[in-house]
Amino acid sequence: MVEQERLNRGAHRPARTSWRGRLSRYGPLIFWAALIFIGSGSVLSAERTSVLLQFVKWLFPSASPESLAWFHFLVRKAGHLAEYAILATLAARAFRNSSHQFIRLHWFKLSLVLAMAYALTDEFHQSFVPSRTASIHDSMIDSTGALIALTVIWFASKRRVRTRSGSDGIMEPS
Repeated sequence: MVEQERLNRGAHRPARTSWRGRLSRYGPLIFWAALIFIGSGSVLSAERTSVLLQFVKWLFPSASPESLAWFHFLVRKAGHLAEYAILATLAARAFRNSSHQFIRLHWFKLSLVLAMAYALTDEFHQSFVPSRTASIHDSMIDSTGALIALTVIWFASKRRVRTRSGSDGIMEPS
């Protein structure tokens, strides 16, 4: 009797509620968050990423030190934008496929709040790393990357829904 009840209960749940389903949804998100945490230590400090400038000097031997510094700055800020776009994308993937209806319905807001909160805690973490500096501006760049990614996902999902329904959103005159 108990065994039959357990089987019946399992039949009504989507396969995603299993530990494997949760791991496949949330594992990449957690893994990426861990990579961000590791990178916010001295691993991706400005001193370490300046190695990239040697390659740029080789490509453009006449580049001025100011141009190289500007390039380094842009690459580092683009890294912030991209890493949080990826974090938000993984959060959206996990939340849109959640077994909880509330999470599925509010995936956009929850993904954005998670990315913004993680960006702030990441900068706080950097304030304890001697080779790093904490910056609210970097948190804003991180949040912007997350917002851009989530907006693209939202528009793509709306487009997919319209395509599936056979409508392009334009009403034909009657």
